[in-house]
Amino acid sequence: MTMDGPAPHFEADAVEAAQQRLDGLYAVRPPWEIGRPQPAFLALARSGALRGRVLDVGCGTGEHVLMCAGLGLDATGVDLADTALRAAEDKARRSGVRARFLHHDTRRLADLGERFDTVLDSGMFHMLDPDDRPAFIRGLRAVLRPGGRYFLLCFSDREPETPGATGPHRLTRDDLTDTFAGTLHLDFAVPAATIEINLDRPGIRGWLAAMTMLSRPADRT
Repeated sequence: MTMDGPAPHFEADAVEAAQQRLDGLYAVRPPWEIGRPQPAFLALARSGALRGRVLDVGCGTGEHVLMCAGLGLDATGVDLADTALRAAEDKARRSGVRARFLHHDTRRLADLGERFDTVLDSGMFHMLDPDDRPAFIRGLRAVLRPGGRYFLLCFSDREPETPGATGPHRLTRDDLTDTFAGTLHLDFAVPAATIEINLDRPGIRGWLAAMTMLSRPADRT
């Protein structure tokens, strides 16, 4: 199969299927939409850790983008779910905060043609199929400036599996160190972070990780 053959059509079909799946999740209020920033990211914002131009990958309805914009940061959110993006834009209009929301595949970040100082990821990476992770990391290399930081909030392997249920991948510390090795330096990984949800149950056990883009990322495939 060559690049001028059916591959682009297949990729377009895959992106469209992903978009339809995500829009379907927003047909009702999904569990991760809590109507406010995740406490772990809010604490980072208050500490001054979020700086410069900020990109939120898988931004949903925009809570973290609006949080950053409210701090005076240049904030952009990308997502494939049109339903979520429309809600995010409506929130920005009602709040009077200037923020940008783009319909974009997080596996193709390089296509943005922009550079950022901070990348936020609240619950996006753990949704990726492992086969899609290399494409995402290549995109991070393209958009995150050397010395820029990637902040990740994701499911931990300490969160029990629900029998018969499908959902986010539970990540181990080795997943964090091995997956991003050669591209990002793991500054810290807090295993006791909580991901708040809107269901009548305790929050999800998660990782809060901070990573710094290396000056010369190693070549990886």
